[in-house]
Amino acid sequence: MKGAIEKISINGFKSIRELKELELRDLNIIVGANGSGKSNFVQLFQLLMAMTRKGMQKFILENGGADNFLHNGPKNTSAITVECEFESHSEHRAGTNFYRFELSPTVGETFLVSEERKDATTNWCSYGSPSLESGLYDERNEKSAVNNFNGIGHFVYESIAHWMVYHFHDSSSTAPMRRSEIVEDNNLLRSNGSNIAPFLLRLKNEELFHSYYQEIVNAVQLVIPFFDDFRLDVLKMGETEKVKLSWGQKGSDFPMQPYHLSDGSIRFICLATALLQPFPPSTIVIDEPELGLHPEAIRILGELVLDAAKRTQIIIATQSPLLLDQFSIEDIIVANRKGGQSTFERLHHEDFNEWLNTYSVGELWTKNVIQGGTSYE
Repeated sequence: MKGAIEKISINGFKSIRELKELELRDLNIIVGANGSGKSNFVQLFQLLMAMTRKGMQKFILENGGADNFLHNGPKNTSAITVECEFESHSEHRAGTNFYRFELSPTVGETFLVSEERKDATTNWCSYGSPSLESGLYDERNEKSAVNNFNGIGHFVYESIAHWMVYHFHDSSSTAPMRRSEIVEDNNLLRSNGSNIAPFLLRLKNEELFHSYYQEIVNAVQLVIPFFDDFRLDVLKMGETEKVKLSWGQKGSDFPMQPYHLSDGSIRFICLATALLQPFPPSTIVIDEPELGLHPEAIRILGELVLDAAKRTQIIIATQSPLLLDQFSIEDIIVANRKGGQSTFERLHHEDFNEWLNTYSVGELWTKNVIQGGTSYE
């Protein structure tokens, strides 16, 4: 996949003391017990996204300050280092591209960031002096020639800036996905689903995207049999036009509202939209998408994930045996807690040949043959 991350190395980030060249493929299902480090791995992607928006310091402070990100605190870890390897299939930048950064804590509960990049044929080159914000954002318009370091910087920016970490856990009565949003906020689906209604309205109204809209409707109907179609009525509020997630029920012309949807139903609508959208992010990351879903909905979710992985890179963290049953053993990365740190290991089919003749992947997880149970330290 163009812009997909192929390998990642992490040192000193939260529970991840040392992780060397973890291979990431088109489909990556991370499974592990509570506290194994799955969410920390996901949060690293959120940090990288914030760096492309010059929002690193805000992200660090909102999540507890620099000390909270260092493995076992500043007395044990002096800096965080991360190295990403990307594969480019662009005619303008073929081969492998690398990006590395180091975060060094300051006295003000923040970090200084030092950054380097290279392609497969050159030595590491610095972005410049350490600074309070990443230099990735400054590379967004630098479309220089192959082997020019600014060109590599632009490629890395484009790859990371088009990631998306979706988090649809908040489906309460006041959740953003249940509220109205301005019609114009329809360019991309936001991480919390707050603009789900205008995004769907755009897909519904634009001929180029209508087939994708219909696929989303079809998927929702499989999980919510009485669901007919989205209404997505536009309301005039002064000079502003807003839309919310109104919908129709089969056999009725009464307009149903977002509060008529159960938590699981509205989460599934957001998940189906994220996975079936016509212009997906270069990497989609979702933490525990199975929450609140009926077993049949989890099976359908697995099918949507498999289909989406043909078009973009997918990283999912889960604990669900039912969701694991939808995937191959080679898709699974096991997160474990060992010796006070998180480890991540991709599974191989040959290690489970005999077991798979009798049991599914989810059953192997439940029986702890895939060893990722609770660790007592």
